[in-house]
Amino acid sequence: MTDQELQQLRREKWRLDGKPIRTIEAARAFVEDAGFCLMYPQRPPLLVPTFIGAFVGSDDRLPGWQHAFADPRAAEATELMVRLLRERAAFEANPFEENNGFLVAASVFPYFYALMGERNPKQAPKAGTRSPYSQLACDAFELIQQDGPISKLRLLEQLGGSVSFAALDGALGELWSKLRITRVDYKAGEGSIWDLLYRWAPEAVKEGVGLSVPEALSALVSKYLDCVIAIEEADLEIFFGNFIARSRVKDAVNALLAARELSFVHVGGRAMLQITPAKVGAAPAPRGSAR
Repeated sequence: MTDQELQQLRREKWRLDGKPIRTIEAARAFVEDAGFCLMYPQRPPLLVPTFIGAFVGSDDRLPGWQHAFADPRAAEATELMVRLLRERAAFEANPFEENNGFLVAASVFPYFYALMGERNPKQAPKAGTRSPYSQLACDAFELIQQDGPISKLRLLEQLGGSVSFAALDGALGELWSKLRITRVDYKAGEGSIWDLLYRWAPEAVKEGVGLSVPEALSALVSKYLDCVIAIEEADLEIFFGNFIARSRVKDAVNALLAARELSFVHVGGRAMLQITPAKVGAAPAPRGSAR
């Protein structure tokens, strides 16, 4: 495989080949096929598709989240993305830039939750010197638990006038990064609508809690490779290093190589990992990949 062939395969997979997604059916199929995507491109670039790119059908002059407000294409793409959240066809997380949503397909989400989420999601977070949660985050969790789904504007009103938007954003980010809460809607004049994740998607959370980390990581590595076609092992470790220790990523890759579910392919003189192609005439072997 040449570099040009690899790039062309990615462009087709990521819907950057002049075939934009403009319907809810096309958006649902794209996210399901990709497994996960960023809403907007970011710097430095991350090897993952973007929802805005698929919506436009190209990667030419795409806005980052910082400039999305001035691009009418971003408003249309956001409306379509929010429809996916409403119908639970996708879930949004924030492992990268806080204002750039990371969309995860519903079928893949339990594996992602197994890596990032709390094992006892119904237990309310507590503040403390060793806790990742501030007192404001705990107060916000309690309000969402009582009144959710609830907008950020209403949360701010309930928490009192001394709390700033910036402080509330930070508190919500603490809860969101551990998948305690999730954005479930967006309304003009109110902004993002939040709910507890285990209440919004109880089956997905229950499945994620029941998965082991090695099992979930193996599935996500396979899905990611299906999405990017081929990638150098070091770059794969960098991507998943945003979610989990790179040593565990290396262990997962070695296990998949030993099981012959992954193999190496030479691309432009570089050795890259790929999902092992099925042998012609052979029945497809079951993979440890996300559904």
